[in-house]
Amino acid sequence: MSDISQFKLPDVGEGLTEAEIVSWKVKVGDTIRVNDVIVEIETAKSLVELPSPYAGVVDGLLVDEGTTVPVGTPIIAVRTGEIGRTGEDLVPPPAEPEEEEERQAVLVGYGPRTTAAKRRPRKTSATEAPPNAAVDQHEGGGAQVLAKPPVRKLAKDLGVDLTVLTPSGAGGTITREDVQSAATPAADDHGRIAADTGWEGQAREERVPIRSVRKATAEAVSRSAFTAPHVTEFVTIDATGTMRLIERLRESREFREVRLSPLAVLARAMCIAARRTPEVNARWDDAAGEIVVQRYVNLGIAAATPRGLVVPNIKDADRLALRDLAVAINQLAATAREGKTPPSDMIGGTMSITNVGVFGIDTGTPILPPGEAAIMAFGAVRQQPWVHKGKVKPRWVTTLALSFDHRLVDGEQGSRFLADVATILGNPSQALVWG
Repeated sequence: MSDISQFKLPDVGEGLTEAEIVSWKVKVGDTIRVNDVIVEIETAKSLVELPSPYAGVVDGLLVDEGTTVPVGTPIIAVRTGEIGRTGEDLVPPPAEPEEEEERQAVLVGYGPRTTAAKRRPRKTSATEAPPNAAVDQHEGGGAQVLAKPPVRKLAKDLGVDLTVLTPSGAGGTITREDVQSAATPAADDHGRIAADTGWEGQAREERVPIRSVRKATAEAVSRSAFTAPHVTEFVTIDATGTMRLIERLRESREFREVRLSPLAVLARAMCIAARRTPEVNARWDDAAGEIVVQRYVNLGIAAATPRGLVVPNIKDADRLALRDLAVAINQLAATAREGKTPPSDMIGGTMSITNVGVFGIDTGTPILPPGEAAIMAFGAVRQQPWVHKGKVKPRWVTTLALSFDHRLVDGEQGSRFLADVATILGNPSQALVWG
């Protein structure tokens, strides 16, 4: 006898409530072992590969790629008994889980949830569909629609109704080309496109679902902006001392294999300055009616990724020497761009940096990550005319902007912290005195 086991979308340890199925790594009929990677999901913070808790044969992929489902939703069915048994439909419809008063994080397989998942019932067809093609049977006995999950996602993104398309693929399957053709307006006999198109013949408007990183970012900045009273202060400084330090260190043996940037010097300067003004590294605990002064720095580095803005943090950054801090920043950025940032790196930040200078921007007024008291915007470092020792000379100049939570940080404290950071960037040897 074969048993059918359903693997439910788990809470991967970050307070997950839902996730998008990005890509299946297996297909129906594949034999899998315990801990084989079966699917890649996208949470509000990162891409995560899920391993299988079962060994057996994949009997059904219960959720299409591109679909967002709540934690606890069955996503795959596996025959775990007799290998090789066949059947028309061995997967029973997933039962609606009981309501729970409180979600709790779990390890693998059975993430509880507070609301019941809603999912289309499985349909069977007398006409066999091509492998991995999803089938929809519309109400009223309408014709079936055959399309693979990526094609369905494309149609959803482009606003194309699959039911009105004429399929050109094998076995009556709708292809990507069918969807793209329907989304692109036809030209007249003279090759002119209809006036309702936008740039390069594309649709004038595109509707993108608000989910994953963009949804999490919107919620976070809105919560922060309307909870913490923001104050932003600015200072423009001569950072020539920092640029000369970097030039010397890059030629040294210790930094020969390390990409050292002004960002690493700023990060080190903030860690040193936080010891002198600990209020900028505190957090507001409204429930307890307390201010929590944190005598460690988990330094967040805002990273622009293809999935949107994320702010992973370097744990105990204040304990790292400059070389180790530069290595950690480079690794953090590379991991974030790949979408592989672990959930643990996305929580527990105490203060942050947003490096707008990489885009050629002088400065900005950054919004605090929720729960943090301060964030520094680091502007572009450029050679500009500057009065140095009574003469106008070309110097490396940059602007820093510090946003802070005025509940925690008074103007005096914010100004003192910003001035200390500026002093170190202008004269890095000062770090030997304060550090």
